[in-house]
Amino acid sequence: MKKKAILYLNQFFGQIGGEELADHAPEIREGLVGPAMELNKQLGDVAEVTHTIICGDNFMGSRQEEAVETILGFLEGKEFDIFFAGPAFRAGRYGSACGHISKAVKEKFGVPVISSMNDENPGVEMFKKEMYIFKGGASAAAMRKDVKKMADFGKKIITGEELLSAVEEGYYDRGNRHQKWLNPPVPATDRVIDMLLKKIRGEAFQTELPIPPSDLVPIAPAIKDLSKAKIAIATTGGIVPVDNPDRIQSASATRWGKYHMIGMDTLESGVFKTIHAGFDPAAADADPNVIVPLDVLRVYEKEGRIGSIHNYFYTTVGTGTTQAEAARMGREIAEDLRLAGVDAVILTST
Repeated sequence: MKKKAILYLNQFFGQIGGEELADHAPEIREGLVGPAMELNKQLGDVAEVTHTIICGDNFMGSRQEEAVETILGFLEGKEFDIFFAGPAFRAGRYGSACGHISKAVKEKFGVPVISSMNDENPGVEMFKKEMYIFKGGASAAAMRKDVKKMADFGKKIITGEELLSAVEEGYYDRGNRHQKWLNPPVPATDRVIDMLLKKIRGEAFQTELPIPPSDLVPIAPAIKDLSKAKIAIATTGGIVPVDNPDRIQSASATRWGKYHMIGMDTLESGVFKTIHAGFDPAAADADPNVIVPLDVLRVYEKEGRIGSIHNYFYTTVGTGTTQAEAARMGREIAEDLRLAGVDAVILTST
């Protein structure tokens, strides 16, 4: 008897529409939609896709709690043995959505969850420890190949076949270490001496404990005369105009905004607010200057303690945002600041 699978898609691959329909509310359809047809084909006699869940990327990004709760409600009472999401390719919002819903499904229903994303998708860093994410292509041109990887691994899980390492299977390393019995057995002392000798001889070897590299950012030199410096404000506290014109996500952000403060001595409540989902917004909504301290800096500017304040402040949300996405946004903001002749930036959080 075939096992049952369910697939999650965004509004584009769910054949609802493009960016203009990214606010599409979650829905569940019986049967196959879009990539579900290829997934069902690749699962063969082992499993069948019984339902397709579709949700707009913006809906999941801006109303995540509601979206997840709704989808988990769809799944109540449904029989399913495995859950798939995507492939999400290089689409950051889609990757984040696949990760959030897969994590929630795994926690609530205890079923295996599988997705596929390109290595530049921020969803990889966010969720690779929570689930199996296969290394995928940059665009939908890799759809068939990426779906096959997901399906093949799903079949191994369903049938109880031995699961190999992340490198051998093709998914991103989850950072989990397992006991592995070598056949024939080789003591750890012999293995480490073998690696040491190879290193001394300049030969290739594979460590058993890879350590991820960390970026080191040099400390910038001090400003000699603040009274002549142009100072900008940036924040990860999510302060935006009340209509959030750039649709910055309240968590797991992939966007940043730039908003003018020309002629303002303060950021007014009712004109600005926070969309950050990681803290109680009451204080920041009542007085946005507690996050973006324009009022105090204007005083310093008038006293001559700083030369001038840049006409714009820069904002995004830090909670859940991956290091890769943060670095990308930082580079983009830094380039804009450089072109504006800014000398220094005050970066606030929450």
